[in-house]
Amino acid sequence: MKNLIIILALSLFTIGAYAQTTNYQLSSHILDVSKGSPAAGVTIKLEKMNVSTNKWTQIDKKVTDQNGRVGSFLESSKNNTGIYKLTFLVSDYFKQKNTDSFYPFIDVVFEIKDNQHYHVPITLSEFGYATYRGN
Repeated sequence: MKNLIIILALSLFTIGAYAQTTNYQLSSHILDVSKGSPAAGVTIKLEKMNVSTNKWTQIDKKVTDQNGRVGSFLESSKNNTGIYKLTFLVSDYFKQKNTDSFYPFIDVVFEIKDNQHYHVPITLSEFGYATYRGN
């Protein structure tokens, strides 16, 4: 009986822990190719376009971690279809590195059409950047 209670308690704990895990549909990553390292501490702003008014509404704002990543935009449990813009505020990042740069920020506009995961990274240097849909 004691073993049954322990197994039941562990099962409930495992189910509860799994149920509390949140999955996200959108992530990003910044790699500073001039240094060959992740760009930590960069603020990324997420906005969604209202197609009726052509106006942007801020949805979220995050800061990249030590690996240059943000993995927690847009909860997967919601319908997130629409047109979005990620704004990478890179000016302060380069100022902290005592490096002149050409772009004070970088806007990347994209469309989510389904419930798949979207990864929108950028590679960055003082005078250029590139983006693509990653996985």
